[in-house]
Amino acid sequence: MAEPTSTTRPHKIIAGADSFGCALKDALVSHLRSLDIDVEDLGTSSYYSIAAEVGRRVSSSPTDTQGLVACGTGVGVSIFANKFPGVFAATCLTPDEALNARSINNSNVLAVSGMSTSPDSGIDILNAWLNTPFKSPCPASGSNPWPEDIQSFLDNSLSEMPKIGAQSESDSDSTTPCALCCLVKNRELNPIDLIPGGSMKILRESPTSAIVRFKAGSVEPAHHHTFGHDLVVLEGKKSVWNMTKKERYDLVVGDYLFTPAGDVHRVKYYEDTEFFIKWDGKWDMFFDEDLEAAKTAIDKELENGSA
Repeated sequence: MAEPTSTTRPHKIIAGADSFGCALKDALVSHLRSLDIDVEDLGTSSYYSIAAEVGRRVSSSPTDTQGLVACGTGVGVSIFANKFPGVFAATCLTPDEALNARSINNSNVLAVSGMSTSPDSGIDILNAWLNTPFKSPCPASGSNPWPEDIQSFLDNSLSEMPKIGAQSESDSDSTTPCALCCLVKNRELNPIDLIPGGSMKILRESPTSAIVRFKAGSVEPAHHHTFGHDLVVLEGKKSVWNMTKKERYDLVVGDYLFTPAGDVHRVKYYEDTEFFIKWDGKWDMFFDEDLEAAKTAIDKELENGSA
């Protein structure tokens, strides 16, 4: 992978990671400094607080200041960095994804996975991200220049994307709606047939990610998967009982949880709850108890005040 050129090189990069992404972040910071790029390394903290701080700094800095964040999967840090206006964080697991993120989305914060990416691969991803100007040929364009109509759409996206979520419902009702805003607002989820009250929308395949919703009062009976999964709570409140480890996790907005493959767990939703989830491989679910048994066990524990 070619070294970044001075025409694409940012003036400054602000970096941070959680404990799962720290080693990869350190390797990439060293590489950036070897290129004489100014790096402000914020160190290591919980993934949501460090990503939020990087996002806040990039949001309030000149346009030639960009960001680098790392966690176990690269997903959680991307979600929290993107909460700040003008931040376009993208999780990239390959150089091709980095090329697409810069060409299509004008990504200004690179999010990487400490669990899936070696330092050498991370450097290739970083160089691809640094090297690629907005709207340049990329794998998604067949390595050809974008057609004029697509270039026009990409130009308009720069002004439209920061507006998403900025207007109140009353404001948006009185103005011409943004197509991207409508897509987010009207997102439809498919019911989860196995569990009453649940619905899910697959966002991406291999690795697979989805948005999942459960209605208040819903219960997931004890079950396990052949894959481990990461989740981040976006809305609501839930408890997860990991019966294999004999631990309980009470989760609210912003909380993260990783459940290893094979660990038996049951879940209770106290409010209407939405969360982001990521896993490797095809979806499967093996039940270890029925719904009524799960409800009885949860009610008994909550009545005994064993939180």
